[in-house]
Amino acid sequence: MAEFYLVRHGQASFGKADYDKLSELGFQQSKWLGEYFRARDIRFDGMIKGDLRRHHETGEGICEGMGYTPDYSVSEGLNEFDFQSVAAAHLVNHPQDKVEPGAKPAEYYRLLKKAMLAWSADELDRSLVKESWADFEGRVEAVLSQLANSEAQRVLVVTSGGAIAMMLRHILGYNAETVIKMNLQIKNASFSQCFANPRGVHLGSFNNIPHLDHADRQHAITYS
Repeated sequence: MAEFYLVRHGQASFGKADYDKLSELGFQQSKWLGEYFRARDIRFDGMIKGDLRRHHETGEGICEGMGYTPDYSVSEGLNEFDFQSVAAAHLVNHPQDKVEPGAKPAEYYRLLKKAMLAWSADELDRSLVKESWADFEGRVEAVLSQLANSEAQRVLVVTSGGAIAMMLRHILGYNAETVIKMNLQIKNASFSQCFANPRGVHLGSFNNIPHLDHADRQHAITYS
């Protein structure tokens, strides 16, 4: 039976010019997760990462905490969807939803939720988005199939919240609206544990952050 851990990247640079870079806290979250795996003697015989900078940096932090680097591969199928193009395409149809600079993160999340709902319903101009919802769903499903058929016994998967939520859609069978809700719940550097056997892929646990469950680390629980 194969086992894999779906890890969302550490805190990125929300509100900065380059979002695709871990913050100092994001790297620390990743390192703490690696230290947790080492303390629990959870070892991986394989690792697969998305091809974004924040995925690579999260993987590096985890490996530093574990004290070793498993053999790894990189898959663009694990990349996050381009939420900026999705939001921009939505604003073409609904300019009243524009979020002003300096607004609270909740305002950006509200825009993202509306934009993703429109994207999932194929209501956006396809020439304005880098991929369709169906394309996003398909590439994530292809990675899930790869994981389910892997010869590795335990695989570390470093990716993003949207890809994790979509992968769980294939495992649990929920609808597009729930993909969006799940995406917004997934914490930085959290892991969800899954198992694969001849009967299919099964979710063991979701959105775990035992490495942050300390009185002096409550500030380190983040969502962006």
